[in-house]
Amino acid sequence: PFPSDDNIRRYAKPVAGGLHLSICAWNYPTAMLGYLVTSPLAAGNVVIFKHSPQTPLIAELAEEAFRAAGGPEGVFQSLHLDHPDAERLIASGAFNAVNFIGSVNGGRRVHAAAAGTFTQVHLELGGKDPTYVRSDADLEAAVPLIAEGSYSNAGQSCCSVERIYVDRSIHDRFVEALVAETAKWGIGHPIGEKPMVGPVVRAVAADAIRGLTESAVRAGARRLMPQDGALKAAKLGTAYVAPEVLTGVDHTMQIMRDELFGPVACVQAVGGDDEAIRLMNDSDYGLSASIWTRDVERGVALLDEVEAGTVYLNRCDHADLYLPWGGIKNSGLGRTNGRAGLIEATAAKAYHVRSVIA
Repeated sequence: PFPSDDNIRRYAKPVAGGLHLSICAWNYPTAMLGYLVTSPLAAGNVVIFKHSPQTPLIAELAEEAFRAAGGPEGVFQSLHLDHPDAERLIASGAFNAVNFIGSVNGGRRVHAAAAGTFTQVHLELGGKDPTYVRSDADLEAAVPLIAEGSYSNAGQSCCSVERIYVDRSIHDRFVEALVAETAKWGIGHPIGEKPMVGPVVRAVAADAIRGLTESAVRAGARRLMPQDGALKAAKLGTAYVAPEVLTGVDHTMQIMRDELFGPVACVQAVGGDDEAIRLMNDSDYGLSASIWTRDVERGVALLDEVEAGTVYLNRCDHADLYLPWGGIKNSGLGRTNGRAGLIEATAAKAYHVRSVIA
């Protein structure tokens, strides 16, 4: 409540922001509708929806579903655009807001296209998400969840676990358990074999993952998985990358600095909390991060020091529709989801209501 005079009532309320352009990535083509479509629509906006060229039919199906549900005509429309056309539309100033989920380079192009238009820009970009396993962590519980965070969707998630820091006192036990868990993540054709891990998005992406891995090995990292998976991946095709565990990595290696977007778990031993937090924050990204410990109070205190939009204790790789989601640094601008996300999809409007003019 705001203080009011006898004759003047003052208050504020959120109102629709206007026309939104939402641009979606390919890696979670239906799940991201909640971020890019449902939330701005719920806030009262009109949404033009552009999906990735990899998954264009999802946009058409979403529009068809909206109409079938009785949605108002013209309030939600899908549009097929190439990148230059999308940039020209943004630069025209036609939109009140642009919501983008995709790569850092793509986000920079969107941000540059909107320059000078005063369009609100929301960006959810890449990640190089770290996890820290303290000496008192429950390894039996933690390792399967960390493996899932590293390998699910073939590692093609903005919040995949890409950097794993483990207290030196438990490093060898952790690695042994992770290698055993990784062996359960078999690779295969997603339709014929229904494996745990299928191909990555395209052959050039697989080449990049293999290139970063090979570069790390040449610099001193060690591969720990048997080559059966790599041999099967080679037989399946050039877009397949078998899950791998690397140890002996450090921050001089590109694989610990660039977003990998592939099923490779990189493990670095640390001497304790201070070194772990320093390394977790030594990144151009800041989407999510996790810590594993039995000491909840200490764990939460450490999470306060981590530079990330979302942090987890004894959990990882999870976006919650009830909580704000977004990153800092090169991981983006703004928040979706939860109350904070809805507020960002609106404009605050202030009211001064005088009941009597003296």
